[in-house]
Amino acid sequence: MPILKINKNEIFEVSLRKFKRLCEKSGILSELKKREFYEKPSSKRKKIKNKKK
Repeated sequence: MPILKINKNEIFEVSLRKFKRLCEKSGILSELKKREFYEKPSSKRKKIKNKKK
């Protein structure tokens, strides 16, 4: 979990942008999209196999 400390004189929009960037770098959003719906192990294997081709 990314942690961001905000200074009192810092603008909220700037700190929100920094937080979004931290989340993107850590891969939280992509992991969330992957886990949003259950995917059967067989379909995972098919995807991996098709990517290799």
